[in-house]
Amino acid sequence: MILLLFPLVFASLTTAIWPAPAVYEHGNDVVWITRDTEFKWAGAGKVGYLKTQEPEYPFEAIPNHPQNIIHERSDKKRVHLKAPTGKEMVEYAIKSAKHTLFNRNFVPWKFHPRNWTEPVFDASISKVYLELLGQDPEDIAKPLAGVVDESYQLTLTEDSKNWILHIAANSSVGIVRGLTTLTQLFFASENSPDGHAYTTSAPVRIFDAPKFEHRGVNLDVSRHYFAPSDIKRTIDAMAYNKLNRFHLHVTDGQSWPLVIPALPELSAKGAYRPNQIYSPSVFNELQYYASIHGVELITEIDMPGHTSSIAHSYPELIASFDKQPNWDTYAAEPPSGTLKLNSPAVFKFLETLLNDLLPRVFPYSSYFHTGGDEVNKNAYKLDETVQSSDPAILQPLMQKFIDRNHDHVRRAGLTPIVWEEMLLEWNLTLGKDVIIQSWRSDEAVAQITAKGHKAIVGNYNYWYLDCGKGQWLNFDPSISASQYPYLDYCGPYHNWRLIYSYDPLTSVAPENQHLILGGETHLWAEQADASNVDGMLWPRAAAAAEILWSGAKDAQGRNRSQIDAAPRLSEMRERLVARGVAAEPIQMPYCTMEGMVCQLGYTP
Repeated sequence: MILLLFPLVFASLTTAIWPAPAVYEHGNDVVWITRDTEFKWAGAGKVGYLKTQEPEYPFEAIPNHPQNIIHERSDKKRVHLKAPTGKEMVEYAIKSAKHTLFNRNFVPWKFHPRNWTEPVFDASISKVYLELLGQDPEDIAKPLAGVVDESYQLTLTEDSKNWILHIAANSSVGIVRGLTTLTQLFFASENSPDGHAYTTSAPVRIFDAPKFEHRGVNLDVSRHYFAPSDIKRTIDAMAYNKLNRFHLHVTDGQSWPLVIPALPELSAKGAYRPNQIYSPSVFNELQYYASIHGVELITEIDMPGHTSSIAHSYPELIASFDKQPNWDTYAAEPPSGTLKLNSPAVFKFLETLLNDLLPRVFPYSSYFHTGGDEVNKNAYKLDETVQSSDPAILQPLMQKFIDRNHDHVRRAGLTPIVWEEMLLEWNLTLGKDVIIQSWRSDEAVAQITAKGHKAIVGNYNYWYLDCGKGQWLNFDPSISASQYPYLDYCGPYHNWRLIYSYDPLTSVAPENQHLILGGETHLWAEQADASNVDGMLWPRAAAAAEILWSGAKDAQGRNRSQIDAAPRLSEMRERLVARGVAAEPIQMPYCTMEGMVCQLGYTP
């Protein structure tokens, strides 16, 4: 294998690439890319340009497959039973890059003074060459963290008056990341009748590679339902920010929207509405859609807590269901309810559930998230199989519960993920393969890694995107005054600068930092639905994306500059809007047009 060996030197950025590349050198020549510029790749040959429509992705029709019987999609497309190959991922990425360059681009007037004029069409790129230097691993679209080399090299150089753009990578995913960067070099032009795009930064040399292997967003689709189109738009925006893990928190106490054919009443009675469900074919399509974008979808079924929606169909499995008015004695949120901890009926139920679901996850992911957060011990006082809240009694029962589930996950060929409470609060013995997702503190991350476990970080004080919206609870007049001004537990609102300031390696001993796989931002959906999900996620999740791809420190070991980041993130916001994502602005045009004038303390 030919390796891409370049020093990781951070270069001064005058053109916005997001996340910041490890090495970025460029000039100031204007070069255009046209609709008929040829993209050449040995794996795909010449890939044509799609004039207006979104690029299609392969999706096999499998007649009469049992996964298609329930809730068949109206357009009659059926499930794809395996993740895309590297070749398919690159072919899709080429089409998507062309679609972005010529249909989803933007005119950068906000980033120039008022008297700015666009460049005139002159030199153009004759060819784009894509070169795969290595052999893709077998599970290129569903890798364990660290298996796939995502590095790439991009050059734009002039050769005998011909401009050539070249992307080389050790894997197909690296090619995909390089194509994403290619689109960020170019802008739309109001004065180009043919819709060509231009860069003002030629020649260009970029070498890039991610700092962390796991770079994710966790979206809760159970407290509010999100249509498949909302989820796909989120995946597309993630991929454009080089995020590679989409954590789907698909069930919770409030609703169960995921259709399980072996247990059809779960969604039939547990979903908010009959049409607010994810059928097997839609679920498969979402997994495939993520995969072909270079994003691995990780499914979470939270348990044993956060499971009260199961009581609508299987009430005998749930303890302390919907206790009122003192639900907060038994759960973190209403309705209260937890799977019984020592019930043969629960074990049989989970075996049926996992036997149905895990084979449908396996083609697209190497992970399965078994939840485990916020389990309220008081709930087991009302569990007739336990009748105690004593940790000494509950801990061995929880150990047995988790062991059964994790053994099942392993037999399905998947790696388990759990929330930190199972390790740190319940003091369970977990396999060394189990990945611990932390959310409560940096100290917790240090404890997890000190115990030898790999960790995914996401401290709620920084990376919870639902914080600062105020309470979604109502308060009885008898206690209302004591709750004023009704702040939520994790406020204030986490603006992009706070998110950008977080270092995932904080508090982790140097000898344990290799155990930090990466992190996730989280959007819990008590107060988020389709009407505001884009603005809640973007561009704040993009701030975390740069920390996870580029690292929290620059080459000199300093915290990354918010002054440098602000105009680049503003540009990424414009690119997201051009993709149909309703991302919120972070500055007014005056600031981006006038340079440093919006920097407090700036002296000319």
